Amino acid sequence: MVDTVQDPAESPSAWRNVMVLVAAQAILGSQMPMIFVVGGLAGQMLAPNACLATLPISLIVFGSMTTAPWLSTVMQRYGRRVGFFAGTLGGSLGAATAAYGLWVDSFLIFLVGSYLTGIYMSAQGFYRFAAADTASESFRPKAISYVMAGGLASALIGPQLVKLTNDLTVVPFVGLYATVVAINVLGAALFLFLDIPRPERVAHGTLPEGRSRGELLKDPKIVVAIICAMVSYALMNLVMTSTPLAVVGCGYEQDTAADIVSAHVLAMFIPSFFTGHLIARFGTTRIVALGLFILAGAGIVALMGVDLQNFFIALILLGLGWNFGFIGATAMLQSAHSLAERGRVQGLNDALVFGCVTVASLASGGLMNCSGGSVTAGWAAVNMAMIPFLALAGGALIWLALRPAEE
Repeated sequence: MVDTVQDPAESPSAWRNVMVLVAAQAILGSQMPMIFVVGGLAGQMLAPNACLATLPISLIVFGSMTTAPWLSTVMQRYGRRVGFFAGTLGGSLGAATAAYGLWVDSFLIFLVGSYLTGIYMSAQGFYRFAAADTASESFRPKAISYVMAGGLASALIGPQLVKLTNDLTVVPFVGLYATVVAINVLGAALFLFLDIPRPERVAHGTLPEGRSRGELLKDPKIVVAIICAMVSYALMNLVMTSTPLAVVGCGYEQDTAADIVSAHVLAMFIPSFFTGHLIARFGTTRIVALGLFILAGAGIVALMGVDLQNFFIALILLGLGWNFGFIGATAMLQSAHSLAERGRVQGLNDALVFGCVTVASLASGGLMNCSGGSVTAGWAAVNMAMIPFLALAGGALIWLALRPAEE
């Protein structure tokens, strides 16, 4: 057993931080599947053109992308707790604004609420980084993995809350968004139990500078970690967004599509219980490579046919590939920068990642509905689109592995 004096990851404070963040991921994080389940339906109800139905979802991701840089700076200067409180404030305001937009039948107001929800989504993305702040080097990938595993609970809680709150009000979905406001207000109390020190300041209260963003992007390990995170997350979003359209379009029931997506979400988060242990044993490069390989396997299975088992297997592989690729890339990034650079590099990473996810969410519908004139052709186009990006990430990983070790 590891000596608790030598290994700070075994200290009560470090473990408490991980448990608080796991709870936040499970409870506060449940609002994201709730909103993603109904966002497109609400958008379809309000939008002047049916083609704009998924625009609210894209604006959530866009909001996360544009929020990440300044939110990371806030956390660097004032601490994680302040940043996470800002996230729950954004989530509350976003849900309240969206509910008002539904109540007055305004698509524009609903879109504003969607963008504000992106502030919470951005803050949630930093839970995994915060888990590593007080962890030892050996415990760090496990801490990240445990927090990501909290997403399994949110994936189970969120859809059940949708069923319970869907018909609470005369105007559809208003009760659901009111519930999201309550989740943010009550869940914010979790962060009172965090014990993560603010980064140390030097003379005159200034922070150590570290490398600039330009200099950070010259670090091969940082660049490759960001590329692999972008590809893993964006490709998962690209295929997952199109899946319900493809399943229903091929003649299967909507409930069947929901079952396939549920299997996918379980595959995304269940491995998190042991991904950190695999990273600690085999290293980040090998685990990220495994994730990219599994993502490629998902595309191959999807291209082999549109039978029910193809959809199930492809989406399960898609979830597994995302888990290994994204968590592995996160751990790789975490080991490539100093404490002084933490806010800068993490904000840059999440801005780039969610920027790619925004593009993927917009491109998914276009590829599915505007490629070849049939459902099967559209589904094939979505999966074929994975090839160049997997080649980019795989090539970058190989290049990093073949570089001579720095002195």
